[in-house]
Amino acid sequence: MTPFTYARATDTAVALREGAEAGAYYLGGGTNLVDLMREGIEQPARLVDVTDVSTSISDTAEGGLLIGAGVRNAALAADMRVRTHYPMLSRALLSGASPQIRNMATVGGNILQRTRCTYFYDAAAACNKRVPGSGCDAREGFNRIHAILGASPACVATHPSDMCVALSALDATVHVAGPAGERRVAMADFHRLPGDTPDRETELAEGELITGVELPPAGPGMRSTYRKARDRASYAFALVSLAARIDVAEDGTIRDVALALGGVAHRPWRATLAEAHLRGQHAGENAFRAAAQAELAAAVPLRDNGFKIALAERLIVAVLTDLAGEQA
Repeated sequence: MTPFTYARATDTAVALREGAEAGAYYLGGGTNLVDLMREGIEQPARLVDVTDVSTSISDTAEGGLLIGAGVRNAALAADMRVRTHYPMLSRALLSGASPQIRNMATVGGNILQRTRCTYFYDAAAACNKRVPGSGCDAREGFNRIHAILGASPACVATHPSDMCVALSALDATVHVAGPAGERRVAMADFHRLPGDTPDRETELAEGELITGVELPPAGPGMRSTYRKARDRASYAFALVSLAARIDVAEDGTIRDVALALGGVAHRPWRATLAEAHLRGQHAGENAFRAAAQAELAAAVPLRDNGFKIALAERLIVAVLTDLAGEQA
């Protein structure tokens, strides 16, 4: 273990001051960062504990929710406002990890967790995300869990979060504070595609800290859910997951829809092509399948993960059929 210093922040101002030191990392629940430190992938010179910063869930003036970055995943999943108005988010959180980890993990840390690509964790493997310019052994290696959308020659890793997939479909906004002040970033734009710089995973600038996540008001006619296809029933990352919400008029016309896929790309994949295809169409299996195929037409499978294309199509059709049926 590389020696490091430790400081505990009581508010955002203290956190930013402590985090301005060279080599400083912000520490939430530590469920990912501590593992990365043990593996030698991350070697912070200083840890700034922010678990006491931004720990509340509050109603916004517009009728949405402002979720502090320090809120534990278990607490967020159990919040009655989330369960009632944003059920896909609660279900996504409960689909992730184990109860013990959800009790420790924070919202901010969940957003910033890094890929579970085995080559990223293997110091003997070439990984552009870990060592820029070294190559990507996953492309020709065992790549069953890797990306089919938005990948690049430099990286085919996927983002591991369930929560972030739901936040993307909910049009959430990430609140950020830093040396230059406060700003907001749309959740759909917060994570980057790999391109030539897969080591740059988010739009955070040096020294910036996530302070919260804002959810817009839930639409009154919307039905939403989160479904995850994985190798086992618990404590497994998604092969493919889907956060979906849909509003169907009395005549069966789709008034609005939002879809985000997990397990298929370097970031939660907002399925904008499928959404555009569905708006104004009559809800039904044929429309759902055509929309899924339009979204997945750009998929580029690797040797071991071509099954994800068919799995994603079936997941979209099944989930939207169920949601539309609830509104019938």
